[in-house]
Amino acid sequence: MNLKSRLFQSDNQPDRIYYESDEASQLLSESLLKNLPRLYYKPIVIICIGTDRSTGDCLGPLIGSSIKKEIAYFHVYGTLKDPVHAVNLEETLELIQEKHNNPFIIAIDACLGRLKSVGYIQVDKGSIKPGAGVNKDLPAVGDMHITGIVNISGYMEFLVLQNTRLHLVMSMSEIISQGIIEAEKAYTEKRLSVRSKWLDNQDSIIN
Repeated sequence: MNLKSRLFQSDNQPDRIYYESDEASQLLSESLLKNLPRLYYKPIVIICIGTDRSTGDCLGPLIGSSIKKEIAYFHVYGTLKDPVHAVNLEETLELIQEKHNNPFIIAIDACLGRLKSVGYIQVDKGSIKPGAGVNKDLPAVGDMHITGIVNISGYMEFLVLQNTRLHLVMSMSEIISQGIIEAEKAYTEKRLSVRSKWLDNQDSIIN
């Protein structure tokens, strides 16, 4: 859980998508594709950070559980059954580096922010700094990130998280999940197209 939006580790302005927008999932998919690497051989790893023990902080695990059943190319860590949180984040990052060669990591987490920002989903390059809610000094995570602002920050954050509306969190998780599924499909099709063209060129050289 990122408690304040200033914890985003990027110098650019993030793409901001309101969860009630009619084109929210499509806009999120387009934003993801814009930021994904053009080196199509790099493994894409999604880390969905959070815990199912807090309504406000279960955004990541909800997304992880949803997309894990639907995607084939991207690798997913963090679900309702096996959440990634402050206690096991560093261990998970070590595992990812062992299993995947130079992965491109997308970090997903819930966030608290200003009142007028609640309900917005932000997509940007760069990492996020999890663990602020438990006062832990955890490593920055992600080559890019997706964050959902689920409630307001500034006072008694733990209580705020516990009293976050489940409807908002569920709605945002559905939008983000659908956007990721759409992006993975388009990214995989492009990857196969690039690979096919490369193989055709190799055949032309040989023949």
